[in-house]
Amino acid sequence: METQSSPQIKRTLGVFSIVLMVVAATAPLTVVAGTQPLVMTYTENNSIPVYYLATGAILLLFSVGFTKMSGHVPNAGAFYSYIQAGLGKTMGLGAATMALLSYVLICIAVLAYLGYATANTIALFAPAIEVPWWVCAIAWWAAIAFLGYRNIDLSSKVLGVFLVLEVLSVTILDVAIIGTGGNEGLSLAPFSPSNFLSGVPGLGLMWAFFGFIGFEATAVFRNEAKDPEKTIPRATYIAVAFIALFYGFSGWCLVMGAGADSALAFAQETQDAYALELAALYVGQWLYDVFQCLLVTSLFACALALHNVASRYTFTLSRVKVLPARLGEVHKTHFAPSNASMSISIVSFALLAIVTIVGLDPLTVYAWFANTATLGLLILQMLTSVSVVVFFRRVVHGASIWRTLVAPVAAAACLAFVASVVLSNFADLTGDMTSALVMGSLIPLSYLAGMAIAGRMKKNHPSDFSNLAILVSGQSAA
Repeated sequence: METQSSPQIKRTLGVFSIVLMVVAATAPLTVVAGTQPLVMTYTENNSIPVYYLATGAILLLFSVGFTKMSGHVPNAGAFYSYIQAGLGKTMGLGAATMALLSYVLICIAVLAYLGYATANTIALFAPAIEVPWWVCAIAWWAAIAFLGYRNIDLSSKVLGVFLVLEVLSVTILDVAIIGTGGNEGLSLAPFSPSNFLSGVPGLGLMWAFFGFIGFEATAVFRNEAKDPEKTIPRATYIAVAFIALFYGFSGWCLVMGAGADSALAFAQETQDAYALELAALYVGQWLYDVFQCLLVTSLFACALALHNVASRYTFTLSRVKVLPARLGEVHKTHFAPSNASMSISIVSFALLAIVTIVGLDPLTVYAWFANTATLGLLILQMLTSVSVVVFFRRVVHGASIWRTLVAPVAAAACLAFVASVVLSNFADLTGDMTSALVMGSLIPLSYLAGMAIAGRMKKNHPSDFSNLAILVSGQSAA
């Protein structure tokens, strides 16, 4: 229990700082240069901007109820807190363990890919030097562990620098393509219904959602926000809108760079070198090299931001005695959840060591862990939307039907569709049916584990279980 002398987390984050961390978590350069060309390959069409703008629209719908809940749930658990407030403590704890697992998995996925990308970049600029991917991954892990242990301000400044460089470099390419009129002239061909409905459009939405992972972290930083009642909603809307517009516009520019009629063939030929080839063609070799380096820092920024989110989930769960109380302590000097951060660092290192010893390829690790985490987070978003509807049906709130019913129901339906697309393609995404069954089972098992913990608390520690209830507008959640 805290006393007056207990250190408190500092509320130093404004809207801009939170937006920086959230957008950095989505790894803009990695998405534009690495993922968007693959979207064309998987969907077999050139409608990149449509999928990202449509995803942004769905997540803005989701944010309507999500941000409304933030004013009623004074807790930094985000998905866990909101689902608990609407659907009860047992389902809430199931969501908490599933969220924590999802964020840890995606941290490992990004670290593995970061190690792989770093090793490739070193080989590009210094061919005589050969560094194993796992050595690079551990080096970046150490940097993340150091920054995560300290005050969030330091992380936000580091992320801010990398984010500005990423956005600037992509903008330079976008402007160069528009300025020259692209390869076949500028057109709105990617927005044609005959284009975006051809091929496999469901996969386009799925990959686009992956590019937005981490946007919900606005609520996770509630304890460190200067004025959470205003900061969280504003940061959420700004982050989602910026990500959608930036990805949508840059995706259109990528298509124009190769030409509407040639983009798909160019993507199939160049794969993840698509944007780099355009950078060399439209701007110069120097931008190609800059992209190659910034792809590494982009992944690092993503890994750091996701580590911070996982740490805050751990911190919140320890505060309600689901995890050891020591993980809920605030550092006396850094005024940060340093113990929680250290625990995530230890788990991350252990998992990295296991996949390395087993001999898994880093791209396999990325495919397995990232797609599993994406599925988990999609389900959590869907449950959160359902929870919003249930919660506001029984709590006096004075909010509009749009914010508490129409938008959340529409968002839940859209999210359910995307989750079904992920499930139907899960074996292809992870490589084979065996890996799909093993990795996919982690999601329901993690949820059941949380529910089991809740059941055990209710039986053996009823007072602790009772204290899981969140004070919501003067009432306790069910």
